[in-house]
Amino acid sequence: MLRPVVQYPDPRLEKVSEPVGEIDDSVRELAQDMLDTLKTVGGVGIAAPQIGVLRRVVIVDVSLLRSHDTDEEIPQDFRVVVNPVITVLDPAKHIENEGCLSVPDFRAKVARPKRVAMDGLDLDGNLVHFEGEGYFGACLQHETDHLDGKLFVDRISYLKRSMYEKKMKKK
Repeated sequence: MLRPVVQYPDPRLEKVSEPVGEIDDSVRELAQDMLDTLKTVGGVGIAAPQIGVLRRVVIVDVSLLRSHDTDEEIPQDFRVVVNPVITVLDPAKHIENEGCLSVPDFRAKVARPKRVAMDGLDLDGNLVHFEGEGYFGACLQHETDHLDGKLFVDRISYLKRSMYEKKMKKK
């Protein structure tokens, strides 16, 4: 079911999400709603708080892992990760131009660790592990940030954030 995307500065986006205890039908339904929403609005990832649900569930496009190896277009391959945990593998900073479904009409350069791993569970309770660097690494970190009540605008300069907020007030 398509759900509305929660928009900044909605206070729900600042809250820490609860871990998922048991992966049951309610979690599977949440994941399906997230996927339906993501496919409708477009993007490479979504976190449960972005549809107003404070649970630790994200969806990421793992086709990004392969897209840097070839010039051919690779179809999106969305994966659900329950209770994801990020581990920094290379702390050197990498800068990517990020945007967010919850922060419309704004992109900014964000410095994040260059290489990370994401560990969690799939919808069958199996362990999943992804490693990413560059754009895919930023995506993994970006979606997990949502679960901790953080947005990419929390990682940019005060001046850039103020300019965005001023622009939004004019709308």
